[in-house]
Amino acid sequence: MNPLLPTSIVGSLPKPSWLAQPEKLWSPWKLHGQELIEAKKDALGLSAHEQRLSGIDIISDGEQTRQHFVTTFIEHLSGVDFEKRETVRIRDRYDASVPTVVGAVSRERSVFVEDAKFLRQQTAQPIKWALPGPMTMIDTLYDSHYKSREKLAWEFAKILNEEAKELVAAGVDIIQFDEPSFNVFFDEMKDWGVAALERAAEGLSSETAVHICYGYGIKANTDWKATLGSEWRQYEESFPLLQKSTIDIVSLECQNSHVPLELVEIIRGKKVMLGAIDVASNEIETPEEVAATLRGALEFVDADKLYPSTNCGMAPLPRQVARDKMVALAAGAEILRAELGQSRMAK
Repeated sequence: MNPLLPTSIVGSLPKPSWLAQPEKLWSPWKLHGQELIEAKKDALGLSAHEQRLSGIDIISDGEQTRQHFVTTFIEHLSGVDFEKRETVRIRDRYDASVPTVVGAVSRERSVFVEDAKFLRQQTAQPIKWALPGPMTMIDTLYDSHYKSREKLAWEFAKILNEEAKELVAAGVDIIQFDEPSFNVFFDEMKDWGVAALERAAEGLSSETAVHICYGYGIKANTDWKATLGSEWRQYEESFPLLQKSTIDIVSLECQNSHVPLELVEIIRGKKVMLGAIDVASNEIETPEEVAATLRGALEFVDADKLYPSTNCGMAPLPRQVARDKMVALAAGAEILRAELGQSRMAK
């Protein structure tokens, strides 16, 4: 059973330097063949161990076996040509060379299930597995086959659902879908994005989460944030729909952001994975700062539905920084647990 205020990371952790170049997205692997397979497993086990040592309650894979949170899943699908690449604008922020959809997309075998089984063996604590959401997947490709973002998203939703069901059967307790595109493409999100997300989560016996952030702490994202003004209210577009959706947990970015905390009220009734760790800075939050962020949220979310987490993935950060931030997250949650325990006894 989870403690009150169960902590988790949102997605990625930095990879060991012997596996891939540190502090870099899409970093190429340093090993090949069987050596790479074994090294990925070693990194996955190490990631779980570091989370446990840091005091994290819900253990994730840290995305140690994937180069990127979207493309690694896509490269295991048929219908996508990774040799035929095009440059596209990712979430209207930066250009990237991406693979091309050349035919009907399908999943011939599981992508992450063996990794999930290995993670399950590492801990008796709850485990969470992140998958890219349908809308974010289509934004990381060039489509020369369907020629319809919506059609491709529905195909991906079905594929994601197949994968998610196998992950749950392997022992995963929470399936998290990453949908940063929900903070950018509002019309599509309302027309079919949330519905496609629900299709990806359909029939799962695990808890389900959707993670919507403002992106990794890379320059393209921090430059974009600088244009958003003194209040970031993009969540006002998605939260009303998600509050009515079948998704159990909604994940959002809070620490050092300009997101007004009162927006959390819109998703009242849902569990809230609240980002209390800034992934765009190497500065380590103090436990008291984390506790203050979480404490402020309690006006808008009940304590038994508050899940402290990081703002986003920490892959671009130095490993020691990521470790220290996890320790701060756990310690900050413990401060607030103690306060809530005392307040209950006082009554």
